[in-house]
Amino acid sequence: MSIFDRTNLALSRRNLLIGASLTAAGLVIGLRPSRSSAASEPFAPDAFIRIPAEGKIVFVMASVEMGQGIYTAVAMLLAEELEVTLDQVTLEHAPADPARYANPLLGDQITGGSLAIRGVYEQMRKAGAAARIMLVNAAARSWGVAPDTCKAEAGHVIHAASGRKVAYGGLIEAAASEAVPQEVPLKSATRFKLIGRPARRLDSPEKINGTAKFGIDARPEGVSYAAIAICPHFGGKLRAVEDGPAMAVKGVKQVVRIDEAVAVVADNTGAARKGLAALVIDWDPGPHATLTTADLEKRIEEAIDGSALPHINEGDIAKAEAEHGPVHEFVYRLPILTHSTMEPMNCTLHVRGDGCDVWVGTQIMSRTRQAVADVTGLPLEKVVVHNHLLGGGFGRRLDVDGVILAAKIARQVNGPVKVTWSREEDIRHDCYRYLNYSKVTATLGADGMPVSWRHRVIGPSVMARWYPGFVRDGVDLDIMARAESPYAIPNKYTDFVRHEAPDGMLTGNWRGVGATRNVPPVEGGIDELAHIAGIDPLEYRRRLVQHEPRLLGVLDLAAEKAGWSTPLPAGKGRGIALSDDFGSFAAMIAEVSLAEDGSLRTDRIVCAVDCGQVINPDTVEAQIQSGIVYGLSAALYGRITVENGAVVEGNFDDSPVLRINETPKIEVYIVPSSEPPGGIGEVGTPGVAPALFNAIFVATGKRLRSLPIDQNDLRRV
Repeated sequence: MSIFDRTNLALSRRNLLIGASLTAAGLVIGLRPSRSSAASEPFAPDAFIRIPAEGKIVFVMASVEMGQGIYTAVAMLLAEELEVTLDQVTLEHAPADPARYANPLLGDQITGGSLAIRGVYEQMRKAGAAARIMLVNAAARSWGVAPDTCKAEAGHVIHAASGRKVAYGGLIEAAASEAVPQEVPLKSATRFKLIGRPARRLDSPEKINGTAKFGIDARPEGVSYAAIAICPHFGGKLRAVEDGPAMAVKGVKQVVRIDEAVAVVADNTGAARKGLAALVIDWDPGPHATLTTADLEKRIEEAIDGSALPHINEGDIAKAEAEHGPVHEFVYRLPILTHSTMEPMNCTLHVRGDGCDVWVGTQIMSRTRQAVADVTGLPLEKVVVHNHLLGGGFGRRLDVDGVILAAKIARQVNGPVKVTWSREEDIRHDCYRYLNYSKVTATLGADGMPVSWRHRVIGPSVMARWYPGFVRDGVDLDIMARAESPYAIPNKYTDFVRHEAPDGMLTGNWRGVGATRNVPPVEGGIDELAHIAGIDPLEYRRRLVQHEPRLLGVLDLAAEKAGWSTPLPAGKGRGIALSDDFGSFAAMIAEVSLAEDGSLRTDRIVCAVDCGQVINPDTVEAQIQSGIVYGLSAALYGRITVENGAVVEGNFDDSPVLRINETPKIEVYIVPSSEPPGGIGEVGTPGVAPALFNAIFVATGKRLRSLPIDQNDLRRV
């Protein structure tokens, strides 16, 4: 069975064990999640395993695979305790069912926030261990021996004393009648066979041979194809459309109008796009017809000194500033950013009177299902979501705006219809990381070390819309993440000025979330203070992280591997940045060179990471490399601009990403650790920009505080 086939699981529900019964000639094991709200408390197992009489064991994946390697890592957790090898298993996407598949740390069926492994590390292992215990007990009972005289190995139960051996598939009937184990002991790390060792990605073969199914590959029988044009203006809508020229295009079936968009439905994508190009569309630009980037930047500048909500208040910040002047102030400005996933937004739906099928790749299956139910008016249980692989997520597919548009269109179409956005629509109607400014002020003691740290963050509250539980006393906890810095500074004060994008411009999560907003001003600011104090930036940080051995460990490892103490020639520089978020710790050192014309070259980036217990080291390395490339693209090129209330950029020619010839040498070093796993998918992104800022200062003496990096600022006089 293919890794990408969808399977409907018929699972009975029990208090601890959701299923332990024969279904489709196989044993199904699944455990109900804990509903505890405290992330530090142990969680009840929440995994699903199906063991057939013959063939491969099936693992059902609650998280979604968007290139981050989660399917392989989760399979390793299950296989480790079940005592099977990875070539004995196959994987299936879970259906939309948060009651069974919610991430325990989020309480919903979401893949994001670098929480997938952190949420299920023990759950998956306990599910595998519970299944193994039931199989061993079943074999021992049938042989009339004590269970502790048997062992599980490579998908078999073995009784060494008598030489008996039976495959798991031969035990399914007996195991189904076994009592659910009340205690599920887990292996110690010293006994791991899979966890911590490199493993080949289970999803790679089908991606290589072209049989892997992404959302954009969905082709249910009888499907039509739709190309969409969305009103380019924030808050605008469709006023009128002349569809005669489109209907004259061979293959075009229908023109669908909705309030904010128009779509052309055809026999194939080519005809749909030709028909869309032939439309004569009259857009009502709405209330933001004259809005520009300059307007947006002026508004957020004015908000810097506006009313702020306190977040962290440690020590006596006012007293420290009064006693240890002067107060050093730095303002860092970050632009609007798009996600630019490889796979543009798409969704296929078949809306019927008695139900709806949805084929899509989404990070948030439960909300996708609910959104379709809301648009169509169907009962939730009548909406079936067939999840697919995602051609990149980065937070973009944590929103359901694309699904909602597709559902509005599909209601007017007979039969299934696939709605695919062009790259231009994808960039011009993203859920953007909006403008983010930071004002950092600090004072230094006689020894040059910081005595006070004040950080004001000005930006939107994505969580107020997306996940209100992350808003406390009006403060968005995500946008404030790491604003206080990881450093031992006796007096700290952070506050938040909420400043939203204009109505009609969707803002959302972006790879690295709050850390990508706050690590640049924190690490740029600390570097500026080190320069003022006349202390080497590495040594400055070392003195400030003595309280956190794991930060000190990655700092020292990165410095060693980068050759921090080795002098560089003129025109070159090294810069360092630290970050501690997502349960992981990272130190990044960038090495840059400046040509005579001021053009920048990033020659090398070294990253040391401590992410606790590593599941698959190959995935960790790949994720850090990916995060660095993503962060470097944003630092060098990332900026969305606005004219006449609409986004200007529309494709990779004017919204570029890093090319392979621009990619620096990237070195990743993993600190061995037995601590609980931390997240890794977003760890590589936040430190890139500040490491570049700080390296450029060493190379040129110019201190940059705005992104993207302006090459004109670097040109030598």
